[in-house]
Amino acid sequence: MANHLSLFDISGRAMSAQLVRLSTSASNLANANSVATNKADAFRALKPVFKTVGGQAGTATVGVTQVVASQTEPTQRHDPGNPLADKDGNVWEAGVDSAAELVEMMETARQYQNNVQVLQTSKSLTLDTLRLEK
Repeated sequence: MANHLSLFDISGRAMSAQLVRLSTSASNLANANSVATNKADAFRALKPVFKTVGGQAGTATVGVTQVVASQTEPTQRHDPGNPLADKDGNVWEAGVDSAAELVEMMETARQYQNNVQVLQTSKSLTLDTLRLEK
């Protein structure tokens, strides 16, 4: 038997998933200009993996199952003056596309705001309904 999900459950869980998404994008941007001595230690962008969480027929929301490293490869750069440079004077830059992460953050913020609006509208309609019953 499926669990009953209220509109508040659906939006709340969606907002929670968007916060994870926003947090990973913020972490990616914070590490975008980081360097490492070798490719294996270079930072790779983090991405949340979402899953559908169902309720009754016709209702569902989203959850985060895990956060994984992206497949974007770090890039090698010659920087002999860097204290992290290897014996050949190379460092590895983080595998993060800053422009894509900024777009991701903007989209995430919009999705979060949409869910806030759904909750505000639901609250208003619920209060209006309660006033009519009095």
